[in-house]
Amino acid sequence: MEAKRLAAEKAVELIADGMVVGLGTGSTVAYAIQRLGEFVKQGLDVRAIATSTRSEQLARELGIHLVTFADVQQIDLTIDGADEVDPEWNLIKGGGGALLREKIVAAASRRLIIIVDESKVVEKLGKFPLPVEVVPFGYQVTMQRLYDLGFSPQLRTDGGQPCITDNGNFIIDCRIDVIDHPGRIHDSLNKMVGIVENGLFIGYASQVIVGYHDGSVKELKRRVD
Repeated sequence: MEAKRLAAEKAVELIADGMVVGLGTGSTVAYAIQRLGEFVKQGLDVRAIATSTRSEQLARELGIHLVTFADVQQIDLTIDGADEVDPEWNLIKGGGGALLREKIVAAASRRLIIIVDESKVVEKLGKFPLPVEVVPFGYQVTMQRLYDLGFSPQLRTDGGQPCITDNGNFIIDCRIDVIDHPGRIHDSLNKMVGIVENGLFIGYASQVIVGYHDGSVKELKRRVD
């Protein structure tokens, strides 16, 4: 928990007065939202767009001024977490079920700052099941197509019932040994009928801040092949 908090607080230092800020979803980002709330109470003037009802509720409780895309067209800086990040800054996101809104916000952001603890840094993506958001109608067919693609798909449930995203869709968690070519997998998934979006974030991250259990915080250097 301490490593997550350290990474989150480091990222919030990048927020300047007058910015439009994107607020991601998850336990690490919650620390960032709390820290931002402290700065707002001290007079920092920002507007924010949240990627989930959970983050929206927390931001509202802390007095952060929330807006929508009806109010702004571009976000200056977004802070979000990741379930996995590789040396090229390819990401798996969606463990919290907000991957579609997170990708919409990321695509509208000038800068996407990813905050993680050291356990999320991997050599290759794939250990964490890849979340895929799907339309409920015919999801069984979509699952079969995911299986045919080489995944072991499983419908995400809560109390025996399908988990419903903020967009009214289902999440299918797709297990695979390793994702060797994230870009190819991303494109293949998004061409599949029934899939709304997948949790591979390719080319979105501007900076990755890693918190370590020894109390240090470092920026992850990007490997360029």
